Amino acid sequence: MRLTSTSCICPVLVCLCFVQRCYGAAHHGSIKVTRNQTKHVEGETEVHHRPKRGWVWNQFFVLEEHMGPDPQYVGKLHSNSDKGDGSVKYILTGEGAGTIFIIDDTTGDIHSTKSLDREQKTHYVLHAQAIDRRTNKPLEPESEFIIKVQDINDNAPKFTDGPYIVTVPEMSEMGTSVLQVTATDADDPTYGNSARVVYSILQGQPYFSVDPKTGVIRTALHNMDREAREHYSVVIQAKDMAGQVGGLSGSTTVNITLTDVNDNPPRFPQKHYQLYVPESAQVGSAVGKIKANDADTGSNADMKYTIINGDGSGVFSISTDKETREGIISLKKPLNYEKKKSYTLNIEGANTHLDFRFSHLGPFKDVTMLKIIVGDVDEPPLFTMPSYVMEVYENAKIGTAVGTVTAQDPDTANSLVRYFIDHNTEEDRYFTIDASTGTIKTAKIFDREETPWYNITVAASEIDNPGLVSHVPVGVRILDVNDNPPELAREYEVVVCENAKPGQVIQTITAIDKDNSANGARFHFSLDEGLSLNPNFTLRDNEDNTASILTRRRRYSRTTQDVYYLPVLISDGGVPTLSSSSTLTVRVCACERDGRVRTCHAEAFLSSAGLSTGALIAILLCVVILLAIVVLFITLRRSKKEPLIISEEDVRENVVTYDDEGGGEEDTEAFDITALRNPSAAEELKYRRDIRPEVKPPPRHHPSSSLDSTDVQEFIKQRLAEADLDPSVPPYDSLQTYAYEGHRSEAGSISSLDSATTHSDQDYNYLGDWGPEFKKLAELYGEIESERTT
Repeated sequence: MRLTSTSCICPVLVCLCFVQRCYGAAHHGSIKVTRNQTKHVEGETEVHHRPKRGWVWNQFFVLEEHMGPDPQYVGKLHSNSDKGDGSVKYILTGEGAGTIFIIDDTTGDIHSTKSLDREQKTHYVLHAQAIDRRTNKPLEPESEFIIKVQDINDNAPKFTDGPYIVTVPEMSEMGTSVLQVTATDADDPTYGNSARVVYSILQGQPYFSVDPKTGVIRTALHNMDREAREHYSVVIQAKDMAGQVGGLSGSTTVNITLTDVNDNPPRFPQKHYQLYVPESAQVGSAVGKIKANDADTGSNADMKYTIINGDGSGVFSISTDKETREGIISLKKPLNYEKKKSYTLNIEGANTHLDFRFSHLGPFKDVTMLKIIVGDVDEPPLFTMPSYVMEVYENAKIGTAVGTVTAQDPDTANSLVRYFIDHNTEEDRYFTIDASTGTIKTAKIFDREETPWYNITVAASEIDNPGLVSHVPVGVRILDVNDNPPELAREYEVVVCENAKPGQVIQTITAIDKDNSANGARFHFSLDEGLSLNPNFTLRDNEDNTASILTRRRRYSRTTQDVYYLPVLISDGGVPTLSSSSTLTVRVCACERDGRVRTCHAEAFLSSAGLSTGALIAILLCVVILLAIVVLFITLRRSKKEPLIISEEDVRENVVTYDDEGGGEEDTEAFDITALRNPSAAEELKYRRDIRPEVKPPPRHHPSSSLDSTDVQEFIKQRLAEADLDPSVPPYDSLQTYAYEGHRSEAGSISSLDSATTHSDQDYNYLGDWGPEFKKLAELYGEIESERTT
């Protein structure tokens, strides 16, 4: 099968088209497609022929965007089996067959019925086949061929990322790269120049340029200044067909902003400034502002202000406001118009962030002079001192002068001043002040021991302008007078042990004085001289504001005297000397050998008889319990109910009424246990008198010789057997109590009642070593020995 094409558009294919047509004319106007065998009519044997050599052409070309009224001719299919009699039928299948591409099944001509777009689809793959119309059998194998859409320049270049926003530092060198832009063309880059793009700049010259091949935008001028112009709008064009006439083009906008660099030093608008500040301005307050201009922005415009010299550098200070970049002038010391009426400051403003590439444009600082004029203000009176301290003795008379305060009008008018005390607190009412002279006097009597210090506030105002008032604190110290005698520091509990030795210190005392150390630092102690010599105690002055109480004899007795009273005289070292007398109470107590006090109370005397406080309490508690039991028993006996049948006229014969309470000891006659208390005193069996026995029991004989050796246990067993065999006993159990204590001990009595009454000469000091259980015994024998010795 041969494919014939009449579309020879590309200049490269002109030669091929010429060869194709010439060769096709020599071979019936078609290009042969190789085949291996030819099938004959049914029934004939298959004969192999050698195929003829021909051109193999399996591509067609169709021009895109065809706008003609008739279908566009694409090419022709032809089979060698086609004799021109219409017996061969051509069939076209594949992409677009029947819709975009149609074929004449008799001639094999292919036409395109639609306008094609290469940018949407570049080629179509189809299949061609020749069949016998009569038998519908293929004359040749199916062939595949391609129809390519031939490109035309129908797409303009486009910038997909535009418009662009970019920055570049100001003062950049010429040729500094700013941005690279790229345009895309949808045409076929492999066919002609339809997709070959070149770049050019339409707007933005002479500041910027663009590379025609790469699209790189660069600066085109030296030292572009942001302060002169900051924003630029550059239009870039991209044109295909290598920029030739007739090519398509597209453009985009690039917005370029110059970023700031520190290429401008700060500058004060004026070289001289003047500022007015009233003398009443408060220290620490802001009194003015100053600013240096800087054409730069951001951190490049940051600056710091400094006072470099001037006579006001010690009175004023300057700081920088980071937000407004202003210099804030503040007052460091109070102003006084009468002393100095003006100040001069030299102020420097300098950038804090420097760029050394532009140091040749500097220096990046500027200096200006500021003159500050001090304004006169009517001021309140000024005291000669910031505070006053005065002194006055306690007990001073009312009206005593304490001190004088002085204030003057600082203004040139020098107005007269009036003084007064602010009575805001109770302390201010203790003093008065002379309104003209400022002399402070007492208004009450003072007691240093109650209030040693007073704080008052004195005010001064101008007579011509009472509204201007100034204040000053005044402290008044109350001086001490020796008006308080010394006294003991506390209530002392002095104890002396019964076994004390002569010269033993039993207490150290000290004294206090409400007066200050100048009038009461040295104390003198002594016993009251008005009394006779104390035989029991003495006092020793330690000369360090303390005194010691000492014993003067050996052993003290609580039984003889348990309390001593010792008068002590204390005097101070003030002028005049004051003294006081105090009485110490000395108690006699029982102590351990190491001096520890055991007891000082009166209950200790009861313990000598062997009874302690706990024992007494236990005894009393037992007595109370016994009394409570007796009362309860009597109450229960009285509350016992009377019998239900108490009538003497009861008709029932078998009921016997007893209204007596018993016969006393006779009721226990049948249970006489006298014999049990001592077997030797056993008597004959006594029968009960309340029941008459029917049978007399056999007589019992107890020889006297056997009573002495009778065993109590055997005796009790006999009695039990007799009670069980006795028919006269009542039919109920009875309780018998046996309280036999046994025979007398052969050891005799150990009671001390029969002991000798004479005193022994034995030494009982060893009892003190037996422990705390024998302390009382050791104490008793020790006292007996002491009294015997005395």
